[in-house]
Amino acid sequence: MHNVEIARRLEEVADLLEAQRANPFRVHAYRRAAVGVRHLPKPLTAIWKEQGDAGLRAVTGVGERLAAALRTLVTTGRLQMLDRLRGETDPVALLESVPGIGAALAERLHRELGIDSLADLEAAAHDGRLADIGGIGKKKLAGIIDTLSMRLGRVRQAGYIREPDEPPVEELLDVDREYREKAASGELAKITPRRFNPSGEAWLPILHTHRGERNYTALYSNTARAHELGRVRDWVVLYYDGGLDERQATVITSQRGVLARKRIVRGREQECQRYYQPELTPSPAPAPQPVS
Repeated sequence: MHNVEIARRLEEVADLLEAQRANPFRVHAYRRAAVGVRHLPKPLTAIWKEQGDAGLRAVTGVGERLAAALRTLVTTGRLQMLDRLRGETDPVALLESVPGIGAALAERLHRELGIDSLADLEAAAHDGRLADIGGIGKKKLAGIIDTLSMRLGRVRQAGYIREPDEPPVEELLDVDREYREKAASGELAKITPRRFNPSGEAWLPILHTHRGERNYTALYSNTARAHELGRVRDWVVLYYDGGLDERQATVITSQRGVLARKRIVRGREQECQRYYQPELTPSPAPAPQPVS
């Protein structure tokens, strides 16, 4: 991509964040990055090929997280965050962007394994779930892992690794609470999703908030699975800063077990059970009163 086009994408992110009432400091960071890219004497793509993420940070003056967004732009020509702010998020199209994953396989990964992001795909590649899907042999799996390592900017060991800066479930549940309360009261800006929206209605509330230095964006899940199961206004997807890449979590209402009717973070049920334990533990019966 040419520097001018990269700058335009960054400016559009800033404009959309501002319109959707995001943190002004976050808006300013994207505007400043756009100005920096526009005035570079050398293509940003060439700088990344020669110097990697460190070069992106040095020439634009951005931090590690915004440098990760620039890396995604120069390597793929797309920015998932921008697609989301525009209402164009399509998890199947995102999975198709990985070499070796065609349309049919991307659809299966989304529907059968619930994979909605590159981080989900990376976890499935390492924990064995991808190997169980027909059509993914050892060579293709290795290629997918290599591609994800480059696009996500890190190399992970085999097996699931708990990220050291993963937010606690209570924080994720609190952001979920804030989103649902503000969506119900009509306080939030609404975007027009491209998928499953033939009338072109601006119906999808979007929240930009933060907890400490961690930025969050929250949206109802506008995915095929959510529509099929009638859970669009129940499943809430949280996108948040994490390490050098953006991560996501999905909060749902549990349908079974001791957590039935409780809001939980999908995939972190045990932690949610510990969080709710005081509510789940029955109070001791009152001691019998002595008979006078």
